[in-house]
Amino acid sequence: MDKTDFKKSLQAYRARKGHFDLVEVPPMNYLMIDGHGDPNTAPAFEEAIATLYPLAFKLKFASKQQLDRDYVVPPLEGLWWADDMAAFQDGDKAQWDWTLMLMTPDWIDRESVGSAIGQVAAKDPPARLSDVRFETLDEGLCAQTLHIGPFDDEGPVLRELHDQFIPGQGLTPTGRHHEIYLSDFRRTPPERLRTILRQPVAAH
Repeated sequence: MDKTDFKKSLQAYRARKGHFDLVEVPPMNYLMIDGHGDPNTAPAFEEAIATLYPLAFKLKFASKQQLDRDYVVPPLEGLWWADDMAAFQDGDKAQWDWTLMLMTPDWIDRESVGSAIGQVAAKDPPARLSDVRFETLDEGLCAQTLHIGPFDDEGPVLRELHDQFIPGQGLTPTGRHHEIYLSDFRRTPPERLRTILRQPVAAH
């Protein structure tokens, strides 16, 4: 049985360090959990991760066993924003809002997700299982790049993306700041973290 790896098969999961690319991102389905506060200290952040992964692996195993379609669970992703975007740009993490997400293949439907939630709930359910949403995110045209290094070093790259590249293309930001964590930040040294930085855009 072939195993699909979306990091290799989808252009949306490709980015280059030192380059900004425009990518048309198709609508994709996600398991989502919302939260607020500093990701380094807010218990809800770690609880969200600890909830999403068991559910994602239940779906993967069900797909393999019932549909003969195996795949690599895609990387963790996050949407980030703040009521006052100055707090976001200035790194006031206590004011941040976020949505953590894991993408699910388009052959996984709502019924499958409901079944997986039931299975996870039946045995030592994670703290935020009732907060999981299954939704489609349609970002369309996006500007993105690859950042290598600590999250706190993203600032200059994001300023170049927002202040130079996006306006230079005659575009304006439309959706929320989107990060795709190609590395497991719980196990990877900060200097080796690989993160796609994405910003949905539209023409003026």
